[in-house]
Amino acid sequence: MSDAPTLLVMKFGGTNMGDARAIRHSASLAGRSVREGVRVVVVVSAMAGVTNQLLRLADAAQTGDIAAANDEIAAMRTRHFTAAQELGAAPDSDAVREIREMHETLRQAVYGVYLLRELTPRSRDLIVAFGERLSAPLMTLALEQSGVRAHHVTGGEAGIVTDTHFGNARPLPSAYARIKDRLSGLLNAGVTPVVAGFMGETEQGALTTLGRGGTDFSATIIGKALGATEVWAWKDVDGVMSADPRVVKDARNIEILSYGEVMELAYFGAKVLHPLAVTPLQESGIPLRVKSAADPDFPGTLVQADPHDDARHPVKAVTAIRNVSIINVTGAGVLGVPEVVASLFSAIARENITLLMVSQSSSMSNVSLAVQSVYAERTVSALRAAVSGELKVEEQPGVAVLAIVGSGMRGQKGVAAKLFGALAGDDVNILMISQGSSELNISVAVEDAQVEHATRAVHGAFALQEVASGV
Repeated sequence: MSDAPTLLVMKFGGTNMGDARAIRHSASLAGRSVREGVRVVVVVSAMAGVTNQLLRLADAAQTGDIAAANDEIAAMRTRHFTAAQELGAAPDSDAVREIREMHETLRQAVYGVYLLRELTPRSRDLIVAFGERLSAPLMTLALEQSGVRAHHVTGGEAGIVTDTHFGNARPLPSAYARIKDRLSGLLNAGVTPVVAGFMGETEQGALTTLGRGGTDFSATIIGKALGATEVWAWKDVDGVMSADPRVVKDARNIEILSYGEVMELAYFGAKVLHPLAVTPLQESGIPLRVKSAADPDFPGTLVQADPHDDARHPVKAVTAIRNVSIINVTGAGVLGVPEVVASLFSAIARENITLLMVSQSSSMSNVSLAVQSVYAERTVSALRAAVSGELKVEEQPGVAVLAIVGSGMRGQKGVAAKLFGALAGDDVNILMISQGSSELNISVAVEDAQVEHATRAVHGAFALQEVASGV
């Protein structure tokens, strides 16, 4: 092991930034490591609920309801001022002045949307990123009140330069050297950087966001750039669980997951991490640890390069995505015509819609695509425009996708049989089936109304309540 100082990137989610008390506690977790001689970079989410509030007020402005938008801004301003005051900021302090100025800038941006009655992806990014921009000064305030020198920056100021894909941007290769250059100076001066997560900027300086949950992604991008010892994602849960604990009461914490497993879990609905969060870490092998802010000494879940398999228990978790629609494309014209299938996927790609599952049945002259229901109308329109009139494109709503995940499934016989047996035994109708070539997951589409008891049945069938924590 190198004798270089340990460096941690700590990400704090919305619940852990929810009010002054939560922010003070989060700052104490970072401060504890700083006082132990660890160099720390803090990455923060918006205060709980603020991102949704910003999306609501942006939509209200677009539809002409500027009064509703202004009411939301006023409520947000009060909430942030209250938190600043409770964290010890004087009325004439830099933190309070900065929060006041940002709310005024937000108000002007929203008024521009109202005047134009147009909310572009670029202006939506500008508005929605105010959540993190407003929470970063609060974390800085809490750290400084606890005796830790800190300085906050936006994602763009930290060096996260991205492509121009507003709403779902990706870091450019040049971002990593830029981040190292900009944040190393603060760290070397004994200052803890506080980075507003979820955002970056284009090479021209336009603000971009990394997609919902993108603060995880911000943290791992920074972790790679700085060669961090580990990235810690502080959450309000014990770690990555074997199932959603709100659905499965005996869900257990999983001690170790591979990068591939956690990506599959995130992709198929587990809300613990952004689906792309581990991708910056894979090349350098930097571990990611999901930790509980309520129980900081609990080790949580370690996400690393190598899987931790037990041949007796090949499945590690079961997860589900709700509010899904299946889009069926049917007709004799589908049969054996590669150009038709190619045109379907090209249309989906142009609309930047993520496919959850794909199934093709040659004998039935049918291609089925599972998408989140919020994108269903757009998907149907795009596909109808892309194919000839002899093909029918229809939506089947009210669906959920359930997936089992585990690297131990690779080459293991009987896993699919146990999954289908558990679902059949619980009288769950399977609408679609898909297994990736990596054999890290098997996913099935079921009726949304059945997904919770299906999840419980599958969790029990694989005895995940016993094995997820290594029992």
